[in-house]
Amino acid sequence: MATARPRRVEYSESTRQALVDSAVELFTEHGYAGTSLDGIAKRARVTKGALYHHFGGKQALFEAAFDAVETNVVARLAEVISGTGSPWEATRSGLRAFLEVCLEPSYQRIVVQDGPAVMGWDRWRAAEEAHTFGVVRGVVTALVETGEIDPLPIEALSRVMFGALSAGATAIAGSGSPKQARADIGECVERVLIGLRTT
Repeated sequence: MATARPRRVEYSESTRQALVDSAVELFTEHGYAGTSLDGIAKRARVTKGALYHHFGGKQALFEAAFDAVETNVVARLAEVISGTGSPWEATRSGLRAFLEVCLEPSYQRIVVQDGPAVMGWDRWRAAEEAHTFGVVRGVVTALVETGEIDPLPIEALSRVMFGALSAGATAIAGSGSPKQARADIGECVERVLIGLRTT
């Protein structure tokens, strides 16, 4: 028999979620440096004390916002990839979906631009790998195991592809013409994939 969760637990979770949602919005709009904890608490309609109950400070809240953005992206990519037929088509659909994500302000500002500076390169890279590297490795594994591409070492090829996509995301976020950069990078990555194809 299921038991009802205490109301204070539900309230605590909803408060934390409101803070994370507020942080994502404000970090996207103003960047890390231009966002204050007071502003986040105000937008979430909670006290600053409630904020400190859930997060030790601004960086902890930023990392929670980063995690929220990345978790959402991975879920969306997984849905696109699983909803397509062959591994080859799934890969192409996933690539296009990822490049569209690279145009989104929250991904650009929080994950690509502010992430490395706020979290430090090593911590940021580890967080990136914990989220999106698994998606890339899954796609590469499916391509190799079904014979769609040459039987190269999966780990090495996954890291090469992950590095290319990460560099592409940085180029798109820093471009004066992000849509053109997205199109150019997409064309180049697809051409590399075609070069690896066995059929």
